[in-house]
Amino acid sequence: MSKIKKGDDVIVIAGKDKGKRGTVVKVFPETDRIVVENVNIAKKHQKPNPQAGLPGGIIEKEMPLHVSNVALFNPATGKADRVGVKKLDDGRKVRYFKSNGEVLDA
Repeated sequence: MSKIKKGDDVIVIAGKDKGKRGTVVKVFPETDRIVVENVNIAKKHQKPNPQAGLPGGIIEKEMPLHVSNVALFNPATGKADRVGVKKLDDGRKVRYFKSNGEVLDA
């Protein structure tokens, strides 16, 4: 079970965008990378493609970050928090915050 999933609210804890907060847009589990909304923006020079209707120019694109550089945002504490996985009595696996034990996947 992955500790960070699409739609999670995360905070960047390392790198040039340290401290920024955003939502996970895409997850690449095979390379342990994620794309976070409005974080790790790179400029890309794009050629125009009239057949596809794409204009040319410099576009800004969100690039993937490694999962170790982000932490889940805990709304109860208002800070970044570590996440663990535990098995409930009914056999389901759920994620929980390590600081207060609150379950994420109810």
